[in-house]
Amino acid sequence: MTEPFVSAERNSRSTSMETEWLTATEAASYLRIKPRTILLWARQGHIRGHRLSGTRRVTWRFLRSDLDATLTSPSVALTKRRIR
Repeated sequence: MTEPFVSAERNSRSTSMETEWLTATEAASYLRIKPRTILLWARQGHIRGHRLSGTRRVTWRFLRSDLDATLTSPSVALTKRRIR
């Protein structure tokens, strides 16, 4: 009887991991780079970041799943160069 409860708990954890929001400092620490580098990459569009509005300063948040996708290299089918 406890088995379904445990699996439901695991599912909720995996869902929360996929939608975990990180600050620029936390995301930089996760990628092992400096915070100013991740902010530069976000402004340039190299990584996906989300700007929060309603503040005087620009505040960025990053999804852990987006950062993980940045770390994986694209497949050969997705590259722009032709294979000869």
